[in-house]
Amino acid sequence: MRVAEAIAALNTGLARAVRWFALAMALIQFGIVIGRYVFGANAIWAQESVLYLHAALFMLAAGYTLLVDKHVRVDIFYAAASPAKRRWVNIFGHLFLLLPAMVALAYWSWPSVRNSWAILEGPISVGGIEAVFLLKSLIPLFCALVAVQSFAALIRLFLSDAEACQPFLILRCSRL
Repeated sequence: MRVAEAIAALNTGLARAVRWFALAMALIQFGIVIGRYVFGANAIWAQESVLYLHAALFMLAAGYTLLVDKHVRVDIFYAAASPAKRRWVNIFGHLFLLLPAMVALAYWSWPSVRNSWAILEGPISVGGIEAVFLLKSLIPLFCALVAVQSFAALIRLFLSDAEACQPFLILRCSRL
């Protein structure tokens, strides 16, 4: 349980830090609009900074979203299910859907991230921020944060009802 709490603290702290990106995005976007329509000035780097902040906000706070159970869920049957059934749906979802998806996404994105770092990939547009390699690095970081939060959720799910554990789940199961 200490591992789950440490992972939760990591994702909570990260979310608290990046939440300010939303305010920064709004202020920068306001500045872009004023600059463009009042002064006739435009800055590509400012527009890209909104994109970078937006990507960082959502990619780095995804683990926290999973922690507080505010992620997207198709709950046609889940909402009406008993707590025990919800628990098993969550276990199945983490083990067979979420974790494999994070592994696959990290695996398939890694060559692009590695190549981007190798050449220190420059701006998306001329005059933009010269750090696309940092933007691409958010993908495996997102995968890692969501995967460790999923692992923490599994720890909590397995430890939450030790009496209901199956023979193949040997985690504090008193019947085995």
